[in-house]
Amino acid sequence: MLDSESLTSNSIEDTLRNLHDLSETKRPLTARRNLKIVRLAADAFPGFVCASLLPILMAVGLMWAQPANLPPNRPDAVVAIADVHGDFDDFVAILQRAGLTDKENHWAGGKTTFVQVGDLLDRGPNSRKVMDLMMALDQEAGQAGGRVVSLLGNHEMMNIMGDLRYVTPADFARYADTDSEERRKTAYATYVKWRDSHAALLAELPQPMELTEPEWMARHPLGLLEQREAFAPNGKYGEWLRGHSAVAEIQGIVFLHGGIQPGLAKTTIASMDSKIHDEIKEFDSTKQYLQDENLILSFFNLQELANVLQAEIIAEQKSRVPVNAPRQDRILKFLNFQDWLSVKVDGPLWFRGYDQWNEEDGAVQITTILKAYKATHIVVGHTVQKGGRIRPRFDDRVFLIDTGMLSSYYPGGRASALEICGDTKFTAIYRDQSVDLINSAAASTTNGLIAGNQGVRNGEPISNQGVAPPTDGVCSATASAPK
Repeated sequence: MLDSESLTSNSIEDTLRNLHDLSETKRPLTARRNLKIVRLAADAFPGFVCASLLPILMAVGLMWAQPANLPPNRPDAVVAIADVHGDFDDFVAILQRAGLTDKENHWAGGKTTFVQVGDLLDRGPNSRKVMDLMMALDQEAGQAGGRVVSLLGNHEMMNIMGDLRYVTPADFARYADTDSEERRKTAYATYVKWRDSHAALLAELPQPMELTEPEWMARHPLGLLEQREAFAPNGKYGEWLRGHSAVAEIQGIVFLHGGIQPGLAKTTIASMDSKIHDEIKEFDSTKQYLQDENLILSFFNLQELANVLQAEIIAEQKSRVPVNAPRQDRILKFLNFQDWLSVKVDGPLWFRGYDQWNEEDGAVQITTILKAYKATHIVVGHTVQKGGRIRPRFDDRVFLIDTGMLSSYYPGGRASALEICGDTKFTAIYRDQSVDLINSAAASTTNGLIAGNQGVRNGEPISNQGVAPPTDGVCSATASAPK
């Protein structure tokens, strides 16, 4: 997923691919370009353009528009967007604002690398639409010579494991179909059969499981069963999410959801990523084993799994029947999932230290971490920043980019993107403005008025700068003005 190859324009296969780009899904964009060319001609030669010339201009416009259908050349641009939380509309808006997509939500970022640092899911109503868009952009970006890097967040991990505390009824409903009600009734009948055959286990539960059909139905809204199937290892979204990395290093910059705490810095990125994927595989295989043993049902959520397994251990200890030692060992190992790297509060998907450290102590810690990975910067989401602004910290070496996109849940939040141009310019892009966070190019134009190579620090001009830096993009012009 993290690698894609640029297209070669000289091959027959590429020619066919370019022709395909002019298919039905692309014609609206081409038509808009043609009309723009006609309007430019009319403005340039008033009184000259008449109805008889329009067909000629349209034909010329078509020829001119075809090369424009090729992606813009932004090979050095990286754009990062943090937590979306099912906010499809604002996600679409910031993608377009950053120049990554067009108005039909197709890839327009050319050779740009788009990094999404996790938490596409939960809290908002449209997680499924967000994932569908990301999957489509992943395909389209690769065809254009760009790439989409989707990283695991803690909420992706929660959904994989069945921690559904933050999935809303509206979000579940996006998975429902005409057979959902009948499917729920069948699942309840399966549950009743399971419950009746596990009396000893149920007696040891700290809290009773649902005993009536209305209670069970209330806890299993329409779409929940389908959502669980979709997030299974072979499900559409489950398979896709399991292919995501937890950490990525791109052009000397480390991207991840939460952060790397100092004690973890001795672990390589590859080892960290491998460990988390091994934990996911362990979860999947153990859950399937427990289903095969008829100890759990496929639609049990994570809390139900934990309660049932704890009760089973107690019931076995009280039983006079010899214990199945291998099974018990596997259950006990599974119940320690809270110590997994993917679940721990100081693990890379959950860590919040970069937001909480003070500047002096944090600068020392960040120096150690960056040195361990031979990196220049770290970009993370996870922790919502006050005021809905991207926050540089520790001499602009760490960027906290979760600005609370889902403003209905995070008051004062807003959508944002961080555009990175090499190691010279970092720009915060919002729907209504762009703000230079680091701009070495601007520093070089101020005749020595700035110490160092940064014209902007923390989104504000340095006090002795004398001249405010330009805000138009180095990598692209798309971020220079509101759309």
